[in-house]
Amino acid sequence: MRDRFRDLEGPLAVRKKDVVLMATVSSFESLSHPTRSELRQFAELFTPLFQASSDEAKRQAVAALSQCPTMPAAVALFIGNQPIEIAAPFLAASKAIADDTLITIARMQGAAHVKAIVSRDSLSPKVIDALVALRQTQPRHAAPAVAITESEAVPLSPASAESEAEALEEQRIANEEALRERILDLAGHLGRKDEDRLGLRTLTDIQEALLVRFARSREANHFATALADALSASRWLAERIMLDLSGQQLATTLTSLGMGFLDAVFVLERFYPHLAEQQHNVTRAWMVLDALDPEECHERVEAWRRADRYTYKPEAAATPALAETESHRFGRQAPVQRDMRVLGRRSR
Repeated sequence: MRDRFRDLEGPLAVRKKDVVLMATVSSFESLSHPTRSELRQFAELFTPLFQASSDEAKRQAVAALSQCPTMPAAVALFIGNQPIEIAAPFLAASKAIADDTLITIARMQGAAHVKAIVSRDSLSPKVIDALVALRQTQPRHAAPAVAITESEAVPLSPASAESEAEALEEQRIANEEALRERILDLAGHLGRKDEDRLGLRTLTDIQEALLVRFARSREANHFATALADALSASRWLAERIMLDLSGQQLATTLTSLGMGFLDAVFVLERFYPHLAEQQHNVTRAWMVLDALDPEECHERVEAWRRADRYTYKPEAAATPALAETESHRFGRQAPVQRDMRVLGRRSR
């Protein structure tokens, strides 16, 4: 009887560690915005629990973590270097893996890991270039050596040897280009990264700090002035944006200007209290911002700015010119003022 319990002790211990591993993963999943301390604690707990668990528990844990938006870099690298039957869903679906981590995993592991990385919905140009370069540096297979052996039996002239070398080089370049095109096709699209603001109108640190400050104190007038300055537009446009009580136009504007997500949520909640209501563990402001596409926001705000320029900039520039012309030609402004008063009475 004692020997029987001793035989069961090993499987029971493994099952207990499986339960602890899944409980740790579930606890981490419940953190919508883990702090640095929580990320560090998870990284310290996860690795030893993962190594002591069964393969089935490892697969379940990795599948669950592949849906988490944030992940300690050390844990992401550790999971990515696991055998492909465990790491595949994480490499293919996780949005928490940095580009440098993906490149490191591709260089350390074999073709199966690279294939899983290539199957991701989106690959950055940096990762694609690294995968292509990795393909170029891989050792050749035995087939070229056989071809060389066969060619040695046939004496070649210098001219034919040179043409053969050129043909091989052209074939190599064609194969590399075909591989690059295949990776691009598998990548699906190369959408602009959120932090890539090249060529876009972007808030400076001072402008963003002012907008947050005025929102905190609900100083709408000062906020409209700062917003107009950030847009290089008239105050009228800024006020029209803020008068949209749904908060959609202000959310679109802040997204286009590249304001931090949490700061934008705070601004919307301060000016539009109904957006501070909780829905599905987040506020309505959070949901409004999360549903916006940055490219569409940028196009819409630029259209507003163009309309604002057509409406106000030419008129503002024409007014001094008109006054100067009238002053130069007629030498007095009284008739013009009298005509404007008469026009005002007639229009009432």
